[in-house]
Amino acid sequence: MDELPIGRRVAYWRGRRKMSQQVFADRLGKSKSWVDKVERGVRRLDKFSVLYEIADILQMDVQLLLGRDPERRTDALNCIDQVEVQEIRAALERYDSMSAYFDAVPYPPPLDDMRKAVNHAWLTYQYGRYGMLTRALPKLLRDAQAADAAYGGAQAPEAAHLLGQVYQIASSVLRKLGECELAWLAADRSMAVAQRADDPLLAGIATTRVCNALVAMGRARPALELNVQIANRLAPGGSNEVSPARLSVYGMLLLQGAMAASRIGDSASVDDLINCAQEAATLLGGDHNHYWTSFGPTNVELHRAAAAVELGDGGRAVEVHQVRILEPAFNALLPERRAHHLLDIARGYAQIGDVANAGEMLLLGDRLAPSEIRCRPIAHEVMSDVLRRTRGAPPSPVAELAEHMGVGV
Repeated sequence: MDELPIGRRVAYWRGRRKMSQQVFADRLGKSKSWVDKVERGVRRLDKFSVLYEIADILQMDVQLLLGRDPERRTDALNCIDQVEVQEIRAALERYDSMSAYFDAVPYPPPLDDMRKAVNHAWLTYQYGRYGMLTRALPKLLRDAQAADAAYGGAQAPEAAHLLGQVYQIASSVLRKLGECELAWLAADRSMAVAQRADDPLLAGIATTRVCNALVAMGRARPALELNVQIANRLAPGGSNEVSPARLSVYGMLLLQGAMAASRIGDSASVDDLINCAQEAATLLGGDHNHYWTSFGPTNVELHRAAAAVELGDGGRAVEVHQVRILEPAFNALLPERRAHHLLDIARGYAQIGDVANAGEMLLLGDRLAPSEIRCRPIAHEVMSDVLRRTRGAPPSPVAELAEHMGVGV
């Protein structure tokens, strides 16, 4: 990348952000022809103000556009930066288990310490503290890989189980922050490790991470098929026990299948899968966090609203939010789930042209989990839409949040 002309680097990162030339041009306030000429090297990029604007739209460090080593961000947004991305990538590229085949791994971390570290990482994710998590992930990945490589015998399944969870954590946060290919790699690793952990439920929830990454990369149909296939294998009843953990994993597979179906406009499958998940949630009897799923009746309704947004039915999403989601149960969920839902409802309000309430939902989400709103590319798109469609000056809290996010009209 460092050796490419700057226009080619712009084209590369625009593609990584799944952004067409026209969308990119609109956000820059330029023509599509201008963008095409820049990317082909016909037109020079010699104004720093334009470079910084491009970097802001592409959510990256301007140093990468210039072919230099990125600098760590020190602003208050607390988001991931490219230094952290490269460190996580390096950790994912380690193959300690293969090295251990030839040489023993010295001084592996104690499994008790690893267990505590993994639980803390999950909570950090579920509280929406993505900047803190991404800074901790490289070391946690290395430690978990070393433990998995070193421990054998009766301790081997637990070491593999912990590594599988770390891969899932990495996949989840990377997908939220727009690093879809790395998210898929981490999720794929989690599925492989789950088999060695001899835990079908861990493999089941790992499947949802793989499918989420596939959806983010535009591969919704195979994600739908895989979610449903594994859900059928894990369905409670028959030879499978009807345990709270199994109900939770089964339910999440159905919900993620519904989200994949919504991406391809298959509303019939969305309804069927959400209704089946609702039956599992009713059997579960409440909202729980088995296998870090936050599964239960409330999360089913959150996904019902989210699927409506993906289907383009913002009115239905708002109705679900106002009528079907009970405030006490919603407030009992962890911050990431609530802020994620408020972002979905902001999108729903924007779809029906209610930009005032869309902005209000972004503000509420920001109070719960700032990283969920300030760091996610989809949130930046919603805020940009709100600003563009607001008549006159936006309310000062919305304008202030937009400034923190680095989003302009």
